[in-house]
Formats: sequence, C-alpha cells, structure tokens
Amino acid sequence: MKKILMTVIAIGLAMPAFAEKVVIEGSTTVLPVAQKAAEVFMKANPDADISVRGGGSGVGIASIIDGTCDIGDASRAVKPSELEKASKKGRNLKAHVIAMDGISHIVHPSNPMKDLTREQIKKMYTTRAANWKEFGGPDLRIVVISRDSASGTFEAFSEMVLDKKKVRPDAIMQASNQGVASIVARTPGAIGYVGLGYITPAVKAISVDAVMPTRESVLRNKYPISRPLFMYTNGKPEGMVKKFIDFVKGPEGQKIVGEEGFVGLK
Repeated sequence: MKKILMTVIAIGLAMPAFAEKVVIEGSTTVLPVAQKAAEVFMKANPDADISVRGGGSGVGIASIIDGTCDIGDASRAVKPSELEKASKKGRNLKAHVIAMDGISHIVHPSNPMKDLTREQIKKMYTTRAANWKEFGGPDLRIVVISRDSASGTFEAFSEMVLDKKKVRPDAIMQASNQGVASIVARTPGAIGYVGLGYITPAVKAISVDAVMPTRESVLRNKYPISRPLFMYTNGKPEGMVKKFIDFVKGPEGQKIVGEEGFVGLK
C-alpha cells in the first residue's frame, strides 16, 4: 500500500498542477494542421490541454462568435453578416492567416482527363451536363461531388469558380474534404474538390486552366483557385491561445503546414 501511495504521489508531482484548456473547432481543411500542431505543441507544453474538432468553417466562426471555442478554424474570410452578429454579441473577430491552399479538383485515377477550364467545371457543377464526353473525356456518367454550405471550401469554390450560381440538385454533398476524396476514390465518373493536403494516390488531381495545384503554383500566385487558411480568435489572443497561434505561425508550425500538404507562409 505504501508503494502504491508513493507511486500515486510521484505521478501527481510529475503532472502539471493546472492545464490550460484550449478548444479549436471548424474547417476540415485546416483540421489536419491544427491536430498535428496541437499534438506537437502539447508535448513541448505539458501545461496545455488542446482539443481539436472539425465541423466546417461556418461552424468554427459561429463557435468563436458564440464563445464556445477559443480558436475558430476557417478556410475562408469572415462574412459581413458574421461580423455584424459578432459585434452584437460584443465579440471582436481577429483573423490569423496560418497557411495558403489551392482548391484542387480531383477525379478517379482511371479517368484520363488531365485538365479542365474553370468554365467547364462551372458547367459540370451548375447544369445537367451528364457525360464526360461533352468535355473531351471518356464515355462515362459525370458524378458531381461537392462540399456542403457550412464549408469554407464550398464558399471559396462558389465564388471563384461558380460565380455563386447554385450547385446542381443531384450533386452529392459532403461535410468534409475526406468525405469528398473517399467518394471520388471509389467512383470512376466522379469529380470533386479538396484542399491540397487531401491529394493522395487514391485520387488524381487535374490542372485548372492548364495550371496544376501544387505548392509552387499557389506560392507564386499562378494557380487560379488559391486562398488563405485562417484561425480566428475573439480579439487579440492571450495566454495559451496566443502561445499556440505563435507556434503555428512560427518555423515549427509552418514545417507542419508543409508536411500536411499545404503551403507555408515563408
């Protein structure tokens, strides 16, 4: 019993007296960066207790406005309506750009298509275009995969490619980048769009307007569907929240950004 008691005391002494909790929520594009950064950060800072979850950019921004999270991840800029709502609640949203990304269009690896124009993609997503033959591809039914309305990736895609036109009613809507990639990987006629970090050998990325989505094309501002990735806080961050965001924007955090397939700021 004495040995057990001494062991419990030793463990208690080794643990921090108080772990500062930080809740991060939002974009599934930012999610892998936030998860890995939190893991590495907590190893170096045992007094930090960071939980990370997805849900989409809209969810992340709504949560930071409502005060239910400390950091709201988003793959789009905050909307005027969201700023107004935040102001009414006495919240002051501050944006922190932590990376850059290129919205990448993916098809099944068996699809011989290598390039589409933004106009062709727009036609696929907003009209009843039924077959890849209409776009110089194989005799194969087009299956359109899109993100849902809570997604910052959808917002950016809608603005930069669709000119904010409605997505065709038969599109299969998904709540995450991984959901889109998974369906495309098992559907020969599918087309979808994901963040750079979700391109794997299970899918094939195609060029848009003859430019491939790569780190270099995004960094040089050549890829036509690029956007910044954000972490939002309520006002100027303090304490552990500031320490974590500084870590993400610093050399080690930016290394993680690159390792997760996105584009670092430096």
